[in-house]
This record gives sequence, C-alpha cells and structure tokens, in this order.
Amino acid sequence: MFRAVRAATAAFMRSPARLVIGPLITPIDRALFHVSGGRLKLSAPMIPSLMLFTTGAKSGLRRESPLMCFPRDDGTWFIVGSNFGLEKHPAWSSNLIANPDAEIHYRRQLVPVRATLLQEAEAEAMWPELEEQWPHYRDYEKTARRDIRIFHLVRR
Repeated sequence: MFRAVRAATAAFMRSPARLVIGPLITPIDRALFHVSGGRLKLSAPMIPSLMLFTTGAKSGLRRESPLMCFPRDDGTWFIVGSNFGLEKHPAWSSNLIANPDAEIHYRRQLVPVRATLLQEAEAEAMWPELEEQWPHYRDYEKTARRDIRIFHLVRR
C-alpha cells in the first residue's frame, strides 16, 4: 500500500497538474492541521511532513507553512523550498533566511529549531539522499529555472 501511495505521489510530482493542484492543497493542509488541533495533516500519510512556524521577514508576524520534510536519525530535518516548481522561492524560505530561529510541529510536538541554508556544494551533496525519498523531486529546479533552497533544521 505504501509503495502505491509513494508511486502515485512521485507521478503527481512529475505532472504539470502539480502547478495547479499543489498550491491549492497547502491551505487545505493548514486548515486540517488547525481543525484537528495539530493531529492531522493531509500530506502526512504520503510522506513525512511538518508544520513550520517562521517570523515574517517583512511583517514580523508569525507565519506557518505545511511542508514535506526529510527527518534524519540524528533528530534533525531537511526541508526543500520547491514551491511546486513556480518561478519564485516560497515566502517561508525568505523568512528563514531573514530569521533562522523557528519552530516546527512534528509528530505532535512543538520543537524550536534553527535553520541553516545549505550552500551550493552542501546542497549538491544532499540531493541524492533527498531523491531517494522523493524520486524526481529535483525536476522542480528545471520547471522553476532557479536553484531550489534546502534548509537543515536543528533543535535549539
């Protein structure tokens, strides 16, 4: 069952429909998270995910974003700013660059984290591991025509 869901997710990630459907899923995922008191996320059954809480780079207000994540055995996470292959970087990634201290809601726990943007060589070294979990994910770079930002989140 899990393999079928993963295959369907990978097929969706490669399809042009992701550009339309993907941005529509984000608000639904956020609403489900709030209605369920943080217990449910639409994306959770398909892939590891978290809710990221950042400080707005311009507004200074608390912002939240449901994201896929790549959890490591060492208790850290990687998140990728693909923005469904759109031309602009997602706002949450700019927020993390301006204010790297954030919080995540992961497995029903609120965790304070510090984000580090991977530099070109570090990101390149991380891609094979990310694509093992998310096949064809790097195709977003071709669609977006920009480097995809990868962040490493570490507990504060």
